[in-house]
Amino acid sequence: MIKLLVGILVFVINTVYRDRPYPRFYVLETVARVPYFSYLSVLHLYETLGFWRKADWLKVHFAESWNELHHLLIMESLGGSAFWGDRILAKTTALIYYWIIVILYIISPKSAYHFMELVEGHAYSSYQKFLTEQAAELKLQPAPAIAISYYRDGDLYMFDEFQTAPSSEKRRPQVDNLYDVFVAIRDDEMEHVKTMVACQETNAQISFKSPHTLANSEITDSFANIPSD
Repeated sequence: MIKLLVGILVFVINTVYRDRPYPRFYVLETVARVPYFSYLSVLHLYETLGFWRKADWLKVHFAESWNELHHLLIMESLGGSAFWGDRILAKTTALIYYWIIVILYIISPKSAYHFMELVEGHAYSSYQKFLTEQAAELKLQPAPAIAISYYRDGDLYMFDEFQTAPSSEKRRPQVDNLYDVFVAIRDDEMEHVKTMVACQETNAQISFKSPHTLANSEITDSFANIPSD
């Protein structure tokens, strides 16, 4: 079922937008945000009903949706949403997939995360192919202002938050031109894949943590350093 859902999405995008890369990426990023909204909706519902609280999952999934939002804003700045038909298709597809993933997440969170792992993997491959084919042209074009704001000049807390794979240093993408922007977006997609894989681990309910979550020892140390009155 998961492969069928992803296959339908990929087929529609590849067929309708074969020679229109920016509208294609606009539709892809519009739909790619939706599963994170689905996860958040169900997690909030569970917390409201008193089942359990997963603050770290809420933080990471919101950061993922925030990252996808900026991918979407970049595509809009490049004209990807200029045609009304593309906007209708993207939003209609997103609405359908929202409810599908909500139901799937309630039934099987692991399957819902696997769905997004495949979608983000497809996005990575799509951006990689685009970069290979259009490298020379992209390097001659300036980076959109929204990309510079998100990747370089803005508050990078949210950018770091969705990247849960262990790393010795934080990612700081270059944004000197449009090619750099697409490299950053491509690499973001792989970080999403890694995070979705981590969410599917057997002990994820216990071990999955936000990148900014302090270990118990660090919390103890931070309180110890607070001066007393």
